[in-house]
Amino acid sequence: KSSKSPKTVFMILMENHNWSDIQGNPSAPYINNTILPLASYTQQYYNPPNNHPSEPNYLWLEAGTNFGIYNDNPPSVNHQSTTMHLVTLLKNANISWKSYQESISGKDCPLTNEGLYVPKHNPMVFFDDVTNTNDPQSAYCIAHDRPYSELATDLQNNTVAQYNFITPNVCDDMHDSCAPLYDPVKQGDTWLSQNLPTILNSQAYQKGGIIFITWDEAAVGDGPIGMIVLSPDAKGGGYSNTIYYTHSSTLRTVEEIFGVTPLLGDAANATDLSDLFKTFP
Repeated sequence: KSSKSPKTVFMILMENHNWSDIQGNPSAPYINNTILPLASYTQQYYNPPNNHPSEPNYLWLEAGTNFGIYNDNPPSVNHQSTTMHLVTLLKNANISWKSYQESISGKDCPLTNEGLYVPKHNPMVFFDDVTNTNDPQSAYCIAHDRPYSELATDLQNNTVAQYNFITPNVCDDMHDSCAPLYDPVKQGDTWLSQNLPTILNSQAYQKGGIIFITWDEAAVGDGPIGMIVLSPDAKGGGYSNTIYYTHSSTLRTVEEIFGVTPLLGDAANATDLSDLFKTFP
């Protein structure tokens, strides 16, 4: 364990593309020409075997399992009573967290579709201890599930949480084809080009912060899908490897960064992402 100040982690989730759709794609100039030359990234990162559609993958990143769920049903159907999931381990260790969701109002616990926001891309709202069992007025949920637009202010005020889960809306996360570009990869790349610099220029990032950018699942098979790491502590410089990883690797890595146990679900069996870093955790 290093004695450095507590880490700040930003987990940014994009949607439904194989790495072969992203790397070298002219629709993703920011990722290919700006991010990758600065980053460490993987060539053999997969969603867990046969784990589709979106929701089971978001749940996996939070709990190391899909709880037997293979659909995108709302929390009213798929909510879980277990407390064995990441943000509760963080809370119990007095480590702050927020889920920043683009296009939510921030006035209630976002348990249902709201414009371009979908709960299936927001894993925390599937856990009863976060939502007071699907209560739209849950104070804990409202305090921790915030509109993405608040992140810039939190960064500026240096009040950002230690673990930040970030979901762009379905037009900005490469999920849907939307006006005016009608090119999901380009929409997501454009969003990153407009939003990543705010994080990269923040004190929270520059003092040893870590940004993970990954995709929830492959469009074809189980991948490979993208996993890009930006950090002053990452090897960077376009370093990549061909180690086999899944979302279990990411969950294990985040638990190790924050020093929380037990390793959740399949995270206990996974190889962490430490090879992408110079100093870890």
